Amino acid sequence: MSDKTLLEKFTSRFSKAFLQSPSRILIIGFLILILSGTFLLMLPMATVEGRVGFIDALFTATSASCVTGLTVLDTGTTYSFFGQMVILFLIQIGGIGIMTFSTLMLLIAGKRPSMIGHIVLHDTFTHTGERSPISILKDVILFTFLVEAVGSFLLFLRFFPEKGFLNGLYLSVFHSVSAFCNAGFGLFPDNFVSYQQDWLLNLVLCGLIISGGIGFLIMSELMSSFPLNKRKLSRLSLHTKFVLSATIFLLVFSTLVIAFMEWGNALGSLPVPDRFLASFFQAVSARTAGFNTLIIGNLTAETLFFIIVLMFIGASPGSCAGGVKITTASLLVLVGLSQLNGRENPQIFHRTFSKASIDKAIGVVMVSLLVICAVTMLLLMCERFTVNHGKFLDLLFEAVSGFGTVGLSTGVTPGLSVAGKIFISFIMFIGRVGPLTVVMAVSRSSKKYYNYAEENIMIG
Repeated sequence: MSDKTLLEKFTSRFSKAFLQSPSRILIIGFLILILSGTFLLMLPMATVEGRVGFIDALFTATSASCVTGLTVLDTGTTYSFFGQMVILFLIQIGGIGIMTFSTLMLLIAGKRPSMIGHIVLHDTFTHTGERSPISILKDVILFTFLVEAVGSFLLFLRFFPEKGFLNGLYLSVFHSVSAFCNAGFGLFPDNFVSYQQDWLLNLVLCGLIISGGIGFLIMSELMSSFPLNKRKLSRLSLHTKFVLSATIFLLVFSTLVIAFMEWGNALGSLPVPDRFLASFFQAVSARTAGFNTLIIGNLTAETLFFIIVLMFIGASPGSCAGGVKITTASLLVLVGLSQLNGRENPQIFHRTFSKASIDKAIGVVMVSLLVICAVTMLLLMCERFTVNHGKFLDLLFEAVSGFGTVGLSTGVTPGLSVAGKIFISFIMFIGRVGPLTVVMAVSRSSKKYYNYAEENIMIG
């Protein structure tokens, strides 16, 4: 057999195994992005002095590409301007999605996106197949850079008087991109604790985080229906209504809960209006972004556990956020309420959810819990010689923060062992691409044409 025939055979098998599976393409794309970022961050010119080791560079590149924000080294003091620009580039690519940028490059080169590209774009940014990928792509790119530009301008108004023109502009652009992409990377050693009473900065960052976490499809639908009125609101899709109502409820509820639990603790030294501002900022950031105006390590145990729940939930599908997504969590709540009320299927806004949506929601939550439990157990094993039993909540917090691509930490990240950093990098990657995506990528598709006889078991 000739070398050409062997090469063609290998190429055919490789294409069939990897390039015809949307989930595998997504995983390969993120792996290439992470490894490229790791190599760039290991260059001497990427740091102020010395050189970053492979594990620390891999951890940072994974955190940036997966828009998480967990760091083992301080971004503002460790990395040079070049290193920070590499991190910012990884955040931007990871936030919008590697497949979106790949498709954009094909369009610029005058080529049309492949059928696989169509599938991935539809799966990432839509819940139906009614829109063309080109239209989706244009909306994503336009909306992203427009919101980031507005956010940069508003943040510049705050940073310019204090930091000067060039430094203020750089800080504004970096934090605007980081906030919109829900990355949580900051250039200040204390994140934004020093600005906890700055209403302009807090509200601008919250607006960017919510915009990036609400989902491109929803924002596009809202913009196309602007100005909103009662008739246009009634015509919004079920997905948009469901996400908006669940998001508003969760933001209000979580703000009040955090304020209640931290009123005499972390919020005790602040005036009453600023207490609610800090609570609102943390409620917004905890579900996806990773910025903080309160010192996370000083929060009470009950607040940390509540934030773990928020990080696990995440924000909207098709956005920069991680977690199991707010639609998944809200749907399962409605399923439970429907069962209590004697209804077989959950209903909202005069619509009934499909069984396929319910089954997928259950699958996402179960696989996600399995991954978090496994990584938490591994962290407890590999960190057992450096931490005590009282650190269980901290390590669980770290694992969920990585899975939800949030980036909040109680302070244990820099002290993690090499194995601990690898496990957190792994769960950040799983959280970004999605647990079900990984399962579909490694599983073999074998269609069965029969079902076994049904039989009931006792439940509850």
